[in-house]
Amino acid sequence: MKNILTRPIGELVAANPIVANYKKMWPFVKPYWFRAVLSLLLTLPAGALDSAIALFMKSFTDDVLVAKDAKFATFIPLLIVGFVLVQSSLTYAVKYLNTWVGGKITITLRKKLFHKLMTMHSGYFDTTNSGYIMMRYNNDADAASSGLIDNLRKMVTRTCSAIALICVLLYNSWQLTVIAVGAFAVAGGLIFVVRKSLEDLVRKTVVVGSVAMRAYNEAFNGNRTIAAYNLQEDQEQRFSNLMNNIFSLNMGIVKHTGWLSPVMHFIVSLGLALVFWLSSALIVKGTITSGNFTSFVTALLLLYHPVKSMGDTYIAIKTAFLAIERIFEIFDLPVQIADKPEVKSLNRVSKEICFNHVSFSYKPDVPVLKDFNLKVPVGSTVALVGNSGGGKSTVVSLLPRFYEVGKGSITIDGIDIKDYSLHSLRDHMAVVFQDNFLFTGTIRENILIGRPGASESDLKQAIKSAHLEEFVDSLPKGLDTELGERGLNLSGGQRQRVAIARAFIRNAEIVILDEATSALDNKSEAVVQKALDNLMKNRTVFVIAHRLSTVVNADKIVVLNEGQIVEEGTHAELLAIPNGAYAALYNAQFKKKQA
Repeated sequence: MKNILTRPIGELVAANPIVANYKKMWPFVKPYWFRAVLSLLLTLPAGALDSAIALFMKSFTDDVLVAKDAKFATFIPLLIVGFVLVQSSLTYAVKYLNTWVGGKITITLRKKLFHKLMTMHSGYFDTTNSGYIMMRYNNDADAASSGLIDNLRKMVTRTCSAIALICVLLYNSWQLTVIAVGAFAVAGGLIFVVRKSLEDLVRKTVVVGSVAMRAYNEAFNGNRTIAAYNLQEDQEQRFSNLMNNIFSLNMGIVKHTGWLSPVMHFIVSLGLALVFWLSSALIVKGTITSGNFTSFVTALLLLYHPVKSMGDTYIAIKTAFLAIERIFEIFDLPVQIADKPEVKSLNRVSKEICFNHVSFSYKPDVPVLKDFNLKVPVGSTVALVGNSGGGKSTVVSLLPRFYEVGKGSITIDGIDIKDYSLHSLRDHMAVVFQDNFLFTGTIRENILIGRPGASESDLKQAIKSAHLEEFVDSLPKGLDTELGERGLNLSGGQRQRVAIARAFIRNAEIVILDEATSALDNKSEAVVQKALDNLMKNRTVFVIAHRLSTVVNADKIVVLNEGQIVEEGTHAELLAIPNGAYAALYNAQFKKKQA
């Protein structure tokens, strides 16, 4: 307590989590501050007008019911209707403005979160599940902005309404007000009893919710695997357990907060009973009139709703604050692969690409590459072969900086790739993966991803070089044929050729082929291999292949084992090594093919 009393006011305000969260959100609110402030200003009279009905009840009771003033009897209802009409108009305006501001802030947040997502390195996606991404990058934005603003509107409206109604209570009888407000204060104070346990439960619910999103995503993307291995019951059981966990958490929230409303109702009822008991004596003594009592009770009943709903509003605001905290946790994540303050632009690859004593680990103390050295002259083709897990894919992932080198360096024409801008570095590379991702859209749009704005003649040449011409011509809409999600309505070979056409139109100097044919049947592989041969002409090429027959013509073949080069040379040179690693791999495949 002493520490709080001795701290400066500014420091205490800054330490307040409510103030801190609104301060974080201010840059997103700032562009729309006028409408946001106007909305809050309109909220004040909208909430305060609740007291008009209660205030007029005194005059109605004293002048109409008791004094029998017929003229006043027609005047009061019209006045009440007028006040309610004004309040309804203000309420609509406030809700419209709040929805507009909240929607704009949500869009801005989502854009910034998506921008953040686009800057994250490949390792982040390796360790983050899809459900988490959808919950944190999409749902939290709505909860943080629209939820916070809407509940702030409710809080301000109810606070103004409560203050105005308390003024009416005081106007009618301060003695009765002390009893009524005391009961409401005790009821409202119960919110803070459950505050801590509620926060923990809400956090756990969000985590489990993201797991549920992941389950739906896996069921969609893994539907064939589920069917092939008869995993329906297993998946249903896992999902059932997950739903039971969510149910338990939801019941935990009800257990910790569900008693609030009935207990608050009971306390308020006690206060109301005391008000009726004391008001009888005050009316008999002439301290208050019947109109005072009617107005007081009306105000008290109107006050009950904002006080009772404070608990729900507090929970909603707390949920919004947690969403804000989660969003800014994402914003605070370091961008591990980014441009230096001053970088060069890679205009042309003219000499060579060198891996200089490169070491790399995905996990600490588990090396994938160890002191890897390789020199690749411009225009040559290098094939990386070896057993699975040897580090082949890692080598070609380090070149476009999908991951950052742990030790050593990779240079292009003697300059570290970290000294080039990421955009210019990757602009000189085309990658064909084993499982290429096709976006929702047309075949044309998916190919032009390689070089947006490419001419129609370049597009046709890319299609021809990728051996995609016959397939495209067979489609009623040709290049404008819409692809399903991830291009799953195409065969594996067709998807690969679309990806190769994408690489062709990019016209990059460096081509990376990461097991581009390993998932295809022999017929599809033959067509795709022709397309790849076209793509490799007059370019610097890195090839990863399990089928060694596809790399026999490479200028250099590098055999990797446990992150180290064990052999390198041409196909003929490596076969000539007695008991060589490459010869063993090649002979094993050759015998398998003969068999």
